[in-house]
Amino acid sequence: MTVYRVIYTSRPFGYDSAMLNSILMDARTANVRDDITGALICRDDIYLQWLEGPEDKVRAAVDRIRRDDRHIDVTVQSEGTAPERVFARWSMLHDPAVSWIWPPEDVAAGAAERATAQEVEGFFMKLRDQHAASTA
Repeated sequence: MTVYRVIYTSRPFGYDSAMLNSILMDARTANVRDDITGALICRDDIYLQWLEGPEDKVRAAVDRIRRDDRHIDVTVQSEGTAPERVFARWSMLHDPAVSWIWPPEDVAAGAAERATAQEVEGFFMKLRDQHAASTA
């Protein structure tokens, strides 16, 4: 079985804890309904999100995100099929401890725009491995 995967970056608009909680609640509800799993790395200057599942559902989720006024400059960093899910256990894993991604000054200078797919995927592999180790 293959799954479709999209990794995107965007900039938050009006970021605060209430907005983040709303995004997470919306994502988890829709993702359970649509058989999508994934992870969100975020802070007040950037969102990085990994979505995986049926291609039509993942594409529809990205389209919703592009129309969501809580996101600015949605940029797909990587997309395609994969042999299996990376975040199969999570409808939307959230990790606010993102000190190991780009520092804010690099984000402001365009790090997300210059990033390679491999670099962004590496952030998520580290997140997955950290959570797998903490639940083992």
